[in-house]
Amino acid sequence: MDESKKKEFAELSKALSHPHRLEIIKILSELDGDKQCMVRSIVDQLPVSQSTVSQHLKILKNSGWIKGIINGPRVCYCLREGVFEKYIEYIKKLKEK
Repeated sequence: MDESKKKEFAELSKALSHPHRLEIIKILSELDGDKQCMVRSIVDQLPVSQSTVSQHLKILKNSGWIKGIINGPRVCYCLREGVFEKYIEYIKKLKEK
């Protein structure tokens, strides 16, 4: 694995290091097809404030797990296409010599 891929893998892994971020990933992964989730929907499913959810979303977005889509005054979130597959490939490459 080259250095840029190692760095990307590390960033993706680091973003998963909080239970609430894992829960956000789970929530977004359960959406059907191209559907997106507004912040309010995520806040309603977690025992934390909207500002805390927003901070977690920013970390997930900056790391490459999710993307935000502006919809008028709101931002809707969804998983980046292929991110799970890419992460699994990185894990598989760790086993290679």
